[in-house]
Amino acid sequence: MKIHRHEKAYFRERTIYQRLMEHGVNVILGFSVPQLLGWNDDCLAIELTVVSRPFVLDFAGARLDEPPEFSEEVWQDWESEKREQFEGRWPEVQAVLAELRTHGVFMLDVTPTNIAFRK
Repeated sequence: MKIHRHEKAYFRERTIYQRLMEHGVNVILGFSVPQLLGWNDDCLAIELTVVSRPFVLDFAGARLDEPPEFSEEVWQDWESEKREQFEGRWPEVQAVLAELRTHGVFMLDVTPTNIAFRK
């Protein structure tokens, strides 16, 4: 169970999990994706399955059907930071992000805690 404090993040994440469910997405390139079991808009709560590594999760900061518009400099800084965080695994992360985009999901909050590899 995940309970949000902010409506905007809740509705964004719930809608993305609904989209992934509609598209039958439960694994992306070997990374498990939690499955949406239920939600309560009044409590800002979503119920998800538990997944093991490797996984991709936490779409509260993602965008649906709307790629973010940042300057080239901002994108370069973002990618530089992500390359540093993921080191040699960055190309795999890029592939996961590209696959998510095919479902209209533009994930920005990319960290080793929400795109997690096997140890």
